[in-house]
Amino acid sequence: MAKVKVDAGICGFSTEITAEQSEGGAVAIGFQSTCPHVVKARPELLVVDAYSEIFRKPHETRVYQALSPHLPHVACPLYSGFFKAIEVAAGLALPKDAHILVEK
Repeated sequence: MAKVKVDAGICGFSTEITAEQSEGGAVAIGFQSTCPHVVKARPELLVVDAYSEIFRKPHETRVYQALSPHLPHVACPLYSGFFKAIEVAAGLALPKDAHILVEK
């Protein structure tokens, strides 16, 4: 099982994503979030095919199709958080923290 914690930034919302691979490359996704937008995508993000998600163009994935109608900001790091959880759960990447540092 993979666990990814996303602190989305200035909005102050945080999300904890879990992903667990089952048979045939399917990955079951669960998440808890303080973001009122991402929770609206829950019914569409219960199970995904890891290979279809990771080896497609972003706009063709279920993750983007499920999240984009609800997330108000294109730069929201939740998109990447879901993909990281899926690829680690499926054994397509090793678990390693990723960071975005923002300065002005």
